[in-house]
Amino acid sequence: MAAYAELSAAFPWFFPLVACVFGACIGSFLNVVIYRVPAGKSIVTPGSHCGCGAPIAWHDNIPVLSWFLLRGKARCCGRPYAFRYAFVELLTALLFLACWLLFPPAKAVCGMIFLSLLIGATFIDLDHMIIPDAFTIGGAMIGLTLSLLVPALHGQAGDLWIVDSLRAVTASVQGMLIGSGLVLWIALVAEAVLKKEAMGFGDVKFVGAIGAFCGWQGAVFAMFGGAIVGTLWFAVALLWQKLSGRPAPVAPKAETPEGEAAPLGFGVHVPFGPMLAIAGALYFLFFERWVAAYFEQLGALL
Repeated sequence: MAAYAELSAAFPWFFPLVACVFGACIGSFLNVVIYRVPAGKSIVTPGSHCGCGAPIAWHDNIPVLSWFLLRGKARCCGRPYAFRYAFVELLTALLFLACWLLFPPAKAVCGMIFLSLLIGATFIDLDHMIIPDAFTIGGAMIGLTLSLLVPALHGQAGDLWIVDSLRAVTASVQGMLIGSGLVLWIALVAEAVLKKEAMGFGDVKFVGAIGAFCGWQGAVFAMFGGAIVGTLWFAVALLWQKLSGRPAPVAPKAETPEGEAAPLGFGVHVPFGPMLAIAGALYFLFFERWVAAYFEQLGALL
């Protein structure tokens, strides 16, 4: 720790830069995960390759930079590839940087893992309207394990490590149970009122995973904050569609209850996972202290 403090004091830009570069590299890996996991393919082999089948050389696979250097086209065959690859890498880099700047190192690393799970789940849900169990059940187990190893993830620090760990694990379990239970009841009530499925079970498990990292307050915030994010996103996309006569560039995918593609509108299914992820990330990075204070005041009034 002394060496870390000395290096950080001498070169204050060094560790933030490492976090940013590391985040970009993880973002590149997440692009592989987002594409291969829903297809049931290995995320390890084969190595990165173009749609034409040719392997991608390491110098053409530099996170963020390669897309701009190649102008969004594969060197081997010239076919274009989406800017979203560079966007995921840049987004991950910026979120990792934010974690490092906002939190002590141990909690920052936990945040990087949490935000990586959110990014992967977000883009898979946008593409396929599913959230694989690796991100929900697996994410919850990772959150529970990290709570045991890093009690500071739930603000527990100062007492004996074992005491802090037990408190953090308790907070993690509460987050999983209260978060998933709340969403499940909302989904069941909405389904009874609307006479159709209102929310997928993947969303229920996903809020449980968020709760494992953020506690029950974070899970509740993700649920209701996600609803606000979704409402704003839906309203802006609908307004764009109405005024321009074409879908908004960032409109969420929409399907009929039967699973067929449909234009955005009322009565269609849209992915809710991205909205939950955005709210979960906002809570973890910025709003935890304010939300905790709000619930504390609410508890005092009750």
